[in-house]
Amino acid sequence: MGATTSPTQLPELTSDDLARYSRHLILPEVGREGQQRLKAARVLCVGAGGLGSPLALYLAAAGVGTLGMVDFDAVDASNLQRQILHSTLDIGRKKLDSAAEKLLALNPALHAVKHETKLSSANALGILSDYDIVADGTDNFPTRYLVNDACVLLGKPNVYGSIFRFEGQASVFATQDGPCYRCLYPEPPPPGLAPSCAEGGVLGILPGLVGMIQATEVIKLILGKGEPLIGRLLLVDALAMRFGELKLRKDPDCPVCGLHPTVTQLIDYQQFCGLAPAIEPEQAVKNGIPQLSVKELKQRLDAGEDLFILDVREPFEYQIANLGGKLIPQNEVPQRLEEIDRNREIVVYCKMGARSQRIAEFLAEAGYPNVKNLAGGILAWADQIDPKTPKY
Repeated sequence: MGATTSPTQLPELTSDDLARYSRHLILPEVGREGQQRLKAARVLCVGAGGLGSPLALYLAAAGVGTLGMVDFDAVDASNLQRQILHSTLDIGRKKLDSAAEKLLALNPALHAVKHETKLSSANALGILSDYDIVADGTDNFPTRYLVNDACVLLGKPNVYGSIFRFEGQASVFATQDGPCYRCLYPEPPPPGLAPSCAEGGVLGILPGLVGMIQATEVIKLILGKGEPLIGRLLLVDALAMRFGELKLRKDPDCPVCGLHPTVTQLIDYQQFCGLAPAIEPEQAVKNGIPQLSVKELKQRLDAGEDLFILDVREPFEYQIANLGGKLIPQNEVPQRLEEIDRNREIVVYCKMGARSQRIAEFLAEAGYPNVKNLAGGILAWADQIDPKTPKY
């Protein structure tokens, strides 16, 4: 169920270990052998962000001997509301460097392994194969399916967590007798249907709650104690402070873990999730909608071109930062079409480009002849045009 190290292969506890983990050692469910199992364990955290922060901190504190982390991002000010591994002084630093520094300060005996890369079909099996348990703290569907499939192929437990706004989920997938992530979600949602935390927001405390549940499950798997969340999906509603549970079953027709698997090697997960490969916005057309870059928009605005700029974000977002134009929140667009000029070229924008893409497609279907989507949204404008534009 967890790490497979036999008692005769377990590392000895030092005098420092005995002092540090004394509260564990007096628990019959942990004891000396359990603490030795923790010391021998090798756990990989995929992501050093909201879920990865509490997950890694508590695993390091508990005495997990080797903790790997996969991440390729840098610390941003918007991370600090929830990613407690990082501080204000870390803004701009690589997340892995910041994370390793905090984890080693907490537990100098920890073997912290940094995998500074984007997990992909090309490297996932090689990275995951070195670990006993994988804890998935990612925030996008392609990586979740990638982690799941790699864990199934390698026979590694996948301790899963996800968060959005005020709600979270946790489970343990890819064990020998239990279901995998694909048993729960055979197909990803259509692109853009499920907004990311960057678009929909997340209560900063929520990843702490779900990440600690993941850490608990990892430790239970290592110890071989308790009832892991195998075949169960734990549902967290932080706003109501209620916990629910769904029973899950292993799908015999699952293409990865079923009786006759058809996915026997890692695939193109961007394509599987319906996400087009990145191309230059000036040359891009997505679902029939031309993609306008922020640089081209700036040039055209400076030239005084008559563009109808449509902001489909919420009013509170407009107050934080805006490019001017007409504000019509996305859900109100169908009822306010008369406010959108059919005779002008329309450029739709939002925070990152997903909501505006959906509205641009809707307007095109409604007969608007000249609609473009601002690729990257106002965040791209802040990065490439005006760094004084607030980012949120």
